[in-house]
Amino acid sequence: MSSVVDAPDVASQVGHYYQAEGTYEVGREKIREYARAVQDYHPAHWDEDAATKLGYAGLLAPLTFVSIPAMAANRLLFETVVVGYDMFVQTEQVFEQYKPIVAGDVLITDVELSSVRRIAGKDLITVTNTFTDQAGEVVHVMHTTVVGIAGEGVDPEITRAVENIMVHGVNIFGGGRTPEEIAQARAKPTPRRPEGELRLSMEGAARIPATVMSFEELTVGAELPIRNARVSRGDLVNYSGVSGDGNPIHWDDRVARLAGLPDVIAHGMLTMGLGAGFVSAWSGDPGAVTRYGVRLSNYTVVDAKSGGEIEYSGRVKSLDPAARSAVVNIVAKSGGRKIFGLATTTIQFS
Repeated sequence: MSSVVDAPDVASQVGHYYQAEGTYEVGREKIREYARAVQDYHPAHWDEDAATKLGYAGLLAPLTFVSIPAMAANRLLFETVVVGYDMFVQTEQVFEQYKPIVAGDVLITDVELSSVRRIAGKDLITVTNTFTDQAGEVVHVMHTTVVGIAGEGVDPEITRAVENIMVHGVNIFGGGRTPEEIAQARAKPTPRRPEGELRLSMEGAARIPATVMSFEELTVGAELPIRNARVSRGDLVNYSGVSGDGNPIHWDDRVARLAGLPDVIAHGMLTMGLGAGFVSAWSGDPGAVTRYGVRLSNYTVVDAKSGGEIEYSGRVKSLDPAARSAVVNIVAKSGGRKIFGLATTTIQFS
């Protein structure tokens, strides 16, 4: 399969920046729709009175909700800048929450190609999304790392198969622009983030978490109750529609096998959303998380008949008395394999 440009050329575009057109208004029903998709039934995502009791001005969005506006905003980057690859595999995700997002918030999404690293002949590409609110303050930052794969090891049939079944107007492998358009974009000076410090949310920093336990009740080594989550093919199709991630490896057997997978697999972001809900069910306050980082090491196979199962467990790794925060290690297993190579979350307590 021929590439539009040589993959290593993408490294020269590190720092490429733009602000997504328009804004994203966080809708109340979209929050509920997304919470259902990641099986997160914390009352603050569903009931306005429950959210108000925790100190929120509206229905609370799940931590990984920002992946929705990011998916749309990043499309241009993968059509004009991060090109020359035949496939992308998600490998790492970091969420930094400075202020919990609620219904009615209007988000501005920035996109930056923040890093390209070559390891073992493959490119690890990191895209950073910065979300600011109506006041111009940063409420959330998300770092997404994917592995760009080109040439050998990619079945040339996959492109044709995907084109025949994908939603019209969506190209999951980038390359939505002609070679001439890409060349013109590359000929222009690389746009950079405007100078000046970003303002972090003061309201978020001042908020007192409404956790079910106080910091003094925590102990290093304390274990979280195990959660067993089940996902079906229907869950995967639902998540694809809600999140905007239409990659057919999550719902089409043939494309999954052309991609070198044993069968259809669950979205990495879906497994992270389930993990975030697992933690907030224990802490009692989804907005108390300040950082959530996951390195994916394997995948969850979702059989057409029996579905897939993921077991989540956790343990308090460390405590910071000055910040009144705890770092929790999260373990996720499916089919006897760890699907999270390394996963931690930092939570502030009352």
